[in-house]
Amino acid sequence: MSPLVPLGKFVILAGGCLVAVGVVMMLLGRVGGRLLPGDIVIERPGFSFYFPIGTSIALSILLTLILLLINLLRR
Repeated sequence: MSPLVPLGKFVILAGGCLVAVGVVMMLLGRVGGRLLPGDIVIERPGFSFYFPIGTSIALSILLTLILLLINLLRR
């Protein structure tokens, strides 16, 4: 097998992930963008700040579990 085949598969997978993230971002933009409690939102005249700490923690836990499951299935 050519060494470019695994690289090609990775590029396709990475592109699919970017498309999925883009779709999620577009949908969140329409509903206000706030996913979970714990997200910090500060809005003042001429300034807005959004820090999704609750969402970041939840996504981190979810991705850790998914990668752990993939690692267990590959053994």
